[in-house]
Amino acid sequence: MSDPSSPPLTTRDRYNIFVDRIIINIENGKLLSKEHVYRILSESLEAGTGEIFERALEEHANLLQANFDAQSDEVKQAKAKQKLRAMQILQDAWEQWQKNYQIQDACARGIDNILKVEPQERLAALIQVLDPNQIPVFERPHIQYLAQLLQKKAETLADDAEAFALRQFAIGLNRGLESFDRLEGYLISWLYESQKQVGFERTKAISPWHSWALQTASPLPRDLFSGQASNQSAAEIAKAQRSLDLSAWVELAILLQYLQNGLVHWFDRQPYDAQAGMHMTGITFISFAMIWGELSSGFQNSALAESDRQSLAKICFRMSLQTLRTFAQRENFPLYGGVFASFAGESFRETISYLDQPLKEAKNTEEKARILTVLGYSQFWMGHQQQAIALHQEALTLARQVDDRRCEIANLNHLSRISLIQKDFHTSEAQAQRAVILARQNGDRQGEANALANLGYSEVMLARQQEVITPADLETPIAHLERGQHLSEKLNDLQNQSLCWVGLGSAYVAIEQPSQAQIALEKSLTLTQRIGDRDLQALSHAYLGETYYQLHQLESATYHACLGMYLLEQRHSKAWQQSAALVIILQGKLGEASFTNILQQQRSHLISQIGVDGFDHLPNLIERYRKGE
Repeated sequence: MSDPSSPPLTTRDRYNIFVDRIIINIENGKLLSKEHVYRILSESLEAGTGEIFERALEEHANLLQANFDAQSDEVKQAKAKQKLRAMQILQDAWEQWQKNYQIQDACARGIDNILKVEPQERLAALIQVLDPNQIPVFERPHIQYLAQLLQKKAETLADDAEAFALRQFAIGLNRGLESFDRLEGYLISWLYESQKQVGFERTKAISPWHSWALQTASPLPRDLFSGQASNQSAAEIAKAQRSLDLSAWVELAILLQYLQNGLVHWFDRQPYDAQAGMHMTGITFISFAMIWGELSSGFQNSALAESDRQSLAKICFRMSLQTLRTFAQRENFPLYGGVFASFAGESFRETISYLDQPLKEAKNTEEKARILTVLGYSQFWMGHQQQAIALHQEALTLARQVDDRRCEIANLNHLSRISLIQKDFHTSEAQAQRAVILARQNGDRQGEANALANLGYSEVMLARQQEVITPADLETPIAHLERGQHLSEKLNDLQNQSLCWVGLGSAYVAIEQPSQAQIALEKSLTLTQRIGDRDLQALSHAYLGETYYQLHQLESATYHACLGMYLLEQRHSKAWQQSAALVIILQGKLGEASFTNILQQQRSHLISQIGVDGFDHLPNLIERYRKGE
């Protein structure tokens, strides 16, 4: 019997006694499993005292370990080891209790956040709770428990409409997980179909949408996937909505997030080609962000009630923003191009513009700067140079505000590259020089490689504007391009390597060293064909035409000069006239009959590059140049 005059036991004292009793009961076989111990912990631990219990547990574990280490007698050592095993069972049960408590605590706070807003704002609050950029991230156990809490809370609400909405949330959460379970086995099966390309474009490459649509039972995801498979904007799905099915949209939110995460995880783990994996990871993030952006646009023009229309449009933009923020926080976030190579042609639909709106809501300046960098590159890739410049300038300003040097260097390089395309070589040179300095100061090898390529190419182009060029004039530009090429090769940056080789080829042509030019330009042509860069491919052919002319190989010069002329004109580059001038010279040297004969001999090769229409268009271009058009 305890002494009534003694002070009451502290929580720490009670937990020390509790731990002793648990250890004894495990030793005596009264508690036979971790699950049994877990139930005892759940019934005995007081709210808010977890840290005290953990300290008591740690002290006992240290004492038991010290006792075991001190034993030399085998019998005593065996008994001490038995106590350690009992302690391990208790510790395992405690870890499981902590994990479950954290889930329960996070979900309870989530429910509070959902219920404290007006009923019409609760779907937006749920989406905010599920935001993957929040801590903790809601994994499957969180979502399952949150669904249980929503069901229970619905039973306590007097308002039938509010209770119905919470039940719809719960149904949608569970269905989202179930839908993903059905699709998980088909997550990457589409990659192994017998096609040539892999990507998310809907015309020439394998994409997941058709495969997923076939395996999806729920109407809304099935319609969305079918639309994507047929190159239909997701906006059409939202526009077609005549009533609001909360459970269906919650299900879609969970399903798309799990599909996105599953693809990203798989691409990240590809050991055979880390660059390809990173490329597809970027495409995945942008694809799903675009879908949410398109849905938002569609809701703004749907037949739903005004309040529902605006609410859903805002929620979908938030989902788009969440996806972009997750993308921007990755260590291997692609500050340089390549992300959009698989959005070729019709499939891209120029829907990247839908992503402008969610960025206006972005509060984290560093993330926003990085996202704008990728969007700027995408606009440049589509040929929208002025939009690209505006995005890169804004990203540059934001990057400087938060001292994100890698992002600052990247945007200087992107702006320099655009200035190159616009033939503003002085501006390009200045931007590249600044990028080189910053990259070297910050140890940014990729930034330095891109800056050296831009700088060397700009210097070559400026030198070529002189009436007389000597090897000494191009010594420094060639050194910059060679260094940029060497760094790019180490980084496996094919785009930048291509630019360096084209720049070197142009330099060697300018100082009439055609053998060196031929080596550089044939390498550039191989790379540009591999990565699909039509601008650099056109320039490679144009400079190869000049190279073979200097080597007195007039047939090869004719082939490449004609290709360069056609491809540059198709890219709306005035440089086509330079190739056309060479074609006229070749025509004069060879004679009309020999020139025409060479074209006919090369016809099949030319058609393989530019098609029959392109081949037939060559005489028209020659005539246009003659007339000075």
